[in-house]
Amino acid sequence: MKPVCFIGVDVGTSGCRAGAVDGHGKRLAGAAATLPAPLRKPGGAVEQDPMHWLGAVLAVLRELSAAVTAYHPRALCLDATSATLLLCAPDGTPLGPALMYNDSSSRAQAAVVADAAPADAPARGASASLAKLLALAERHAPAGPALALHQADWLIGRLRGRCGDSDWNNALKLGFDPAAGPVAGAAADRIATHAAGAWGGWLERLLPSAIQLPRVHAPGTRLGPISREMAQATGLPADLAVCAGTTDSTAAVIAAGAVSPGDAVTSLGSTLVLKVIGERPIAAPALGVYSHRLGDHWLIGGASNSGGAVLRAYFDAETIAALSERIDPGADSGLDYYPLTEPGERFPVSDPTLAPRLTPRPADDALFLHGLLQGIAAIERDGYRLLAELGAPRPRRVLTIGGGAANLRWTAMRARMLGIDVVPAAQQEAAYGAALLALRAEDARTADA
Repeated sequence: MKPVCFIGVDVGTSGCRAGAVDGHGKRLAGAAATLPAPLRKPGGAVEQDPMHWLGAVLAVLRELSAAVTAYHPRALCLDATSATLLLCAPDGTPLGPALMYNDSSSRAQAAVVADAAPADAPARGASASLAKLLALAERHAPAGPALALHQADWLIGRLRGRCGDSDWNNALKLGFDPAAGPVAGAAADRIATHAAGAWGGWLERLLPSAIQLPRVHAPGTRLGPISREMAQATGLPADLAVCAGTTDSTAAVIAAGAVSPGDAVTSLGSTLVLKVIGERPIAAPALGVYSHRLGDHWLIGGASNSGGAVLRAYFDAETIAALSERIDPGADSGLDYYPLTEPGERFPVSDPTLAPRLTPRPADDALFLHGLLQGIAAIERDGYRLLAELGAPRPRRVLTIGGGAANLRWTAMRARMLGIDVVPAAQQEAAYGAALLALRAEDARTADA
């Protein structure tokens, strides 16, 4: 009998990665595929065809299944970008493009949400899933039932051949409260509940009649087997269990190994995401702060639109590495930048119209890069400072993941500005965290048996 393995899939902004771990969490193999860039439109719209995601997921799963033939894949978990939303028919057919996590075009709908939602609801704001749902409902005006699903929800549903499920991390910005009790009364007919939380009862008066919200589960919960069609398309076994997913930043925290209150994780990918583990949730939607549930603890944090995408707009990876060698991380650049690729910020400043601040540009590219790196580090510093002011633990250390974690000059600069240790995490890929979720769910299931 073959030993078992567990698969994690991470769908990000520019690509998709998959990884497999054995029953002890040891990484066995990985695979990757690129994604076309989302389509940007006037007014802050950022869209992507969901079929691109599915094609990338199938490609990495085919490659991964061929690499782990000595193992029997037991379960799969998938993470994806938070607050990327689409509407689809009950059979999973998309009604149109998805609105991406950084889409800020639903400002009018966000105002409608603000009139109905509690002041601390993470579903408030133009970048939250709920405003996007209302915008998509207006755009498509579905005559029949339509499911509101996040990127991870939809992909997991396609792998199972049955859509309509989500997890409490992805559903947070759609109006799900992981700390609430079940909804009672008439609203319960349209709003699904879960023992570990509930959809807010206030959602009932906002939802168009055709829209259906998903069933919500704890991340890693086994939902059912992979469909026969998808098993054949990927080479994975027909008894592979598909689990409820999570957000990419949550999977990244799991991969990084943050476990105790005060442990913090900074993701330096296309965007800048900060998370610190706390014992109670904190929500300040007006400031872009929200909390994801992680077992008995909470991941408190926010996501800035600044990050690696700004650096790549000016330099390729090789140039960044070469120029970084000329930077003194202990020195101030003398430049006061707020690096953004376009107007609009989510955290620690929540302002959909905030303009990038990238001038003056010095003739020396190394000094310009120094200013960019310092500007992003200042956003990180201000972000953790804001979280602490709101009641989150002050970070004891910061584990770093993402492409920027490999830049040692930048790491030293960030440590100086934060005043605490900053170290690259041993595991850098969110796909590894998703695989651990699948493994831990199996361990829990075995323990309960």
